[in-house]
Amino acid sequence: MAKVRLTKEFRFEMAHALWNYDGLCKNIHGHSYILFVTVIGEPITDTNNSKLGMVMDFGDLKKIVAEEIVDQLDHSVVLSKATPNLEQLNIEQMFDRFFITDYQPTCENMIVDFAEKIRIRLPLEVKLHSLKLHETATSFAEWYADDNE
Repeated sequence: MAKVRLTKEFRFEMAHALWNYDGLCKNIHGHSYILFVTVIGEPITDTNNSKLGMVMDFGDLKKIVAEEIVDQLDHSVVLSKATPNLEQLNIEQMFDRFFITDYQPTCENMIVDFAEKIRIRLPLEVKLHSLKLHETATSFAEWYADDNE
């Protein structure tokens, strides 16, 4: 059977700041992110399976990405735990939705984090092929499984 790639697009709004950065992005600012998730596998051939002909149900992929990424990060503020004076910012009082990461919340680092979160939730017969994360209309990061084996 032939391998087939499926891609689903997700959108979310998120703010972040890059500590120790030498440009404007050191300030809290937001982006309209677009995430493309591509999985690869063989269409199901079992005629008793309700997913006959599918590599994976798009609804199942949507559920995974929503739970792991979109529902958590949409309209949130993300900062690195290395941000100076983080405890003095009173983030809990300022924002209902915030995350403190172990990494600098760049597009590059976020896509690596997203890949791991999605990969471990996929069915065994379906593999994560690639991710593409647009931070702006003209700037994006890409992650490919083949590059990370």
